[in-house]
Amino acid sequence: MRVIFALAALLFLSSCSSKFAYDNINWWVYWYLDDYIELNSEQEAQFDDYLDSWLQWHKTSELVRYKAQLEQMKQQVTNDELNYTQVTTHFEQAKAHWARVRNEVSPELIKMAKNLSDEQVVTLFAALEKENKEEEEELASIKEDSAEARNEKRIERMEENVSARIGKLSNEQKQIIATYADQFVPTMEEWIAYRRNIQNAARRLFVARHVDPDFEDKLLELMSKPETYRSKAFNEASEHNTKTMATMIAEVASTLSTKQKETLIENIDEFIETIENFQQ
Repeated sequence: MRVIFALAALLFLSSCSSKFAYDNINWWVYWYLDDYIELNSEQEAQFDDYLDSWLQWHKTSELVRYKAQLEQMKQQVTNDELNYTQVTTHFEQAKAHWARVRNEVSPELIKMAKNLSDEQVVTLFAALEKENKEEEEELASIKEDSAEARNEKRIERMEENVSARIGKLSNEQKQIIATYADQFVPTMEEWIAYRRNIQNAARRLFVARHVDPDFEDKLLELMSKPETYRSKAFNEASEHNTKTMATMIAEVASTLSTKQKETLIENIDEFIETIENFQQ
């Protein structure tokens, strides 16, 4: 059901993108959806109406939440208060942002989903399965590396992500990242299985969409509670990785130099300024 979540993703991620992307989200949405499905002129007109409504809701309801969270984070960094509890709270707030967007757009997307042609449905699920196979190929390629090589690449990616926010890392910070990098549990295989589980469930719903009077309710349930299609192992690994990431971020935050703190605050200010531009 990735195509169903495409708009929710773009709306949410636009809070961290440029104003150009936000103002031209119609183009971005169609560019993204074209990989999965092609809407006819009537469907496009309906989608455009929905999109205008969603964007207005997003500007008036959601952007203020993003800004408030960023301002809170800035204050915590300034006062050296960004500890494990605060980091996990920010993670939970981000999940809540996503859920609100998803819940806002889902009902109207479901109305459109019911009227997709058989050809559109076949094309959609074929594209999703093609993507699954590409991810399996990527996973196979990753597994060709030794555990040591995979860990080195993980450390490199994590160092790049952290340094992009705070600047050049100290040796102590590099050691913190290396220590926690080894504790992350791989989840790509479980992620692919989860994708197939929810896609297969959606496919069964779509097959009966014209004769099942409960199609919309069932699809809404699927979209509202995607976590029910995750395995226990996937949920446990994801929870472990989230806690590991929060602990690592908190430890790195406790070692920030004055210059790094200033760099991080400048990055947060840029996000805040971007959101303020969106609100105009």
